[in-house]
Amino acid sequence: MNKRKKRIIIGITGASGSIYAVKLLEVLQAVNIETHLVITHSGIDVLQYECQLTTNDMKNYTDYIYDVDNIGASIASGSFLCDAMVVLPCSMKTIGSIAAGITDNLLIRAADVTIKENRKLILVPRETPLSPLHLENMLKLSRIGVRIVPACPGFYHKPQKLDDLINIMVGKICDQLGIEHNLFTRWTGE
Repeated sequence: MNKRKKRIIIGITGASGSIYAVKLLEVLQAVNIETHLVITHSGIDVLQYECQLTTNDMKNYTDYIYDVDNIGASIASGSFLCDAMVVLPCSMKTIGSIAAGITDNLLIRAADVTIKENRKLILVPRETPLSPLHLENMLKLSRIGVRIVPACPGFYHKPQKLDDLINIMVGKICDQLGIEHNLFTRWTGE
């Protein structure tokens, strides 16, 4: 029996920070992990605005891409075997919908399935300041095992350029996924 290739679902929403998702997809592609991508309508707009990339361009970064309105796609089913799902950037609308179990698009349905199947779900919010509602929704999800990894890059590695800040965040996400990387210099206590 052949061992299945590691699979990760990536969701991109309309929050600022699409470059994190692009970089993560590049890293996963480089280590031969199968990726399944779904982008919300506002996520497409932000991706185009911030990265000058279209949905068609994203086909170069992923193995599969899905229409967010296709609620019947394979990733909407618990029988679709995957190792994890990462939503980045993750809008507060998406966090609220996931926390409330409102599955009105494929991205949120895939996240809901990831939770019900007890698989790893990582949400990367990029919002500030956070309201009490945002914090309550994240706490609710954290209490059931969802990993909340805010897009808050560290500075202890003394970043010199924008890529350094992107890499530390993507590296932190890879750490959560158990994927080895050399995206940033780890703190050694010196």
